[in-house]
Amino acid sequence: MSANRRHTMLAVVLAVVVGAGTPVRAQMTVFDPSNYSQTVLTAARALQQVNNQIQSLQNQATSLINEARNLASLPYSALEQLQQTIGQTQQLLTQAQRIAYDVNAIDQVFTRAYPQSYASSTSSPQLIADAQTRWQNSLAGFQDAMRVQAGVVQNLDRTRDQISNLVSSSQSATGALQAAQSGNQLIALQTNQLADLTAVMASIARAQSLESARSVASQAQAREQLERFLNYGPGYQAQTVQIFH
Repeated sequence: MSANRRHTMLAVVLAVVVGAGTPVRAQMTVFDPSNYSQTVLTAARALQQVNNQIQSLQNQATSLINEARNLASLPYSALEQLQQTIGQTQQLLTQAQRIAYDVNAIDQVFTRAYPQSYASSTSSPQLIADAQTRWQNSLAGFQDAMRVQAGVVQNLDRTRDQISNLVSSSQSATGALQAAQSGNQLIALQTNQLADLTAVMASIARAQSLESARSVASQAQAREQLERFLNYGPGYQAQTVQIFH
């Protein structure tokens, strides 16, 4: 074999060896433990951040739900019915007969029909008319008192239903606002009952005051008749009616 041929064959073998060695080195996988650990740690941290964000969103949602409950208005309201009840009682008081619940009106009526004394020149028909007026005032006062009492008694059924509904609403309240509203309405209901009681007591006191005033005026009139009898002697005849005493 010539030297040139040998050189050519050696070059071919070297080329094959080099060419075959290059792909083998490219297919090998290199494992880096430190890089793998860092990658796992980074993923774990990212997952923890996601969990924290999810928990934060859940807490915010719960807070919003609680705030919505606390701001939820009470579905039942007795205020309109309470206002109607108070209005009805007040209307009964304003319908007082003959003498209204008015300071000026009372002063005028008492000055005219309930004088502290009668002049000697007062005629007997005037005395009889004043006595009848006082009797009618007393009768109307007692009738007005009974009307107010009847109106308050009629309100008891409505009040009982309102108390039942408000207590039920208070027990089933889902938030602070509903609980506060039910409590306020219960207080308003108690205030309404106190107002009714005040109206009843005022009407009774009015009737008793009119009757007491009538009695006092009748005594004054009796004294006036006695004085006239003493002044005019047996010829004087008292012009009074028994029912007015």
